[in-house]
Amino acid sequence: MRPGTLQLNGLPPLALYIHLPWCIKKCPYCDFNSHEWSTRAQPGQALPEQRYIEALRADLTASLPLIWGRSVHSVFIGGGTPSLFSPEAIDRLLGDVRALVRLDADAEITLEANPGTFEKDRFNAFRQAGVTRLSIGVQSFNDEHLKVLGRVHDRAQAMAAVEEAARSFDTFNLDLMYALPGQSLAQSEEDMRTALGFQPPHISIYHLTLEPNTYFAKFPPKLPEDDDAYAMLDRITELTGEAGMQRYEVSAFAKPGHRCWHNLNYWQFGDYLGLGAGAHSKLSFAHRVVRHVRARDPQLYMDKALAGDAVVGMETVDRKALPFEYMLNATRLREGFDLQDFMDRTGLPVSSLEEALQKASRGGLVKREGSQVVPTEHGFDFLSDLQTLFLPEQ
Repeated sequence: MRPGTLQLNGLPPLALYIHLPWCIKKCPYCDFNSHEWSTRAQPGQALPEQRYIEALRADLTASLPLIWGRSVHSVFIGGGTPSLFSPEAIDRLLGDVRALVRLDADAEITLEANPGTFEKDRFNAFRQAGVTRLSIGVQSFNDEHLKVLGRVHDRAQAMAAVEEAARSFDTFNLDLMYALPGQSLAQSEEDMRTALGFQPPHISIYHLTLEPNTYFAKFPPKLPEDDDAYAMLDRITELTGEAGMQRYEVSAFAKPGHRCWHNLNYWQFGDYLGLGAGAHSKLSFAHRVVRHVRARDPQLYMDKALAGDAVVGMETVDRKALPFEYMLNATRLREGFDLQDFMDRTGLPVSSLEEALQKASRGGLVKREGSQVVPTEHGFDFLSDLQTLFLPEQ
């Protein structure tokens, strides 16, 4: 890479994200790069597993010069619905990863799975393929709410999938949502109690938001009032605490030893190489931080990746934007961040943060304990206000 304006003394940890873009049905709230296979395929046509995995291998091979000598500490296979792919396909994919990169012996390897693609013994087969952690997109255990959310599974399938995950994996995550259309505080609490009854090591729970370019954005449902949503989150925090789970990030709750390495790397402004249709990368070099993006359309991605040219966009992160990009992630963590870590990950002096940090401190949004900066309860509740303070001046 040509010289840039930064001076990084070392490189942060490196993770690998792999995007498998197909799903059975596009959910009305989803703004991810996902594509309904049923509407793309001819009747009876199988998912193009082999060609897509060959494209991923070609993409990774072409990217190797950017990460020479670096170890990968976590792999996250997201989507779409990655569990649509067969365990044999996932086994081939992970075999390619091990053959091409230096994967840590204890690397966390997560696969996203949906109860609607659940079959008995399938989760165990993913474990045998090398997946160490399953992330299950439950969203709710209430049949009425699942229907409104456009999910292809019901309560019984969700519960069967979680039970099987608990048998097959030492650690797993449940994805849930709250503030759903028509949801009451009691119903939100019932979802959480049901989830906690499985004693999950990790729960990610998200406030339903109406994202641009989604069905819900075009035809918005009636959502609970803000005060009701805050009450739901307060109760969720209470219940998870009683179950021995710590809220270590805005949307993440974990038992000791079960925090998600991969997501922590994002929040700590680590590096990640993204492979697959529409995947993004953030990679650090001695004098610059660079972002890449792959072609979004799955067919175009496969064509370009197999030709050795999957990247359709690249930009160097502007020096003025780095404090905001770092803080957008680091302030999500309950334990905050160390100022030395900011300097190590951005190559910038602490002075580039100082004015905004003083405003945040005066506003009661953060507290400083030596070199550690920690969001207060107020800062955690009004996170967007805290993060906005670090936007670069125009």
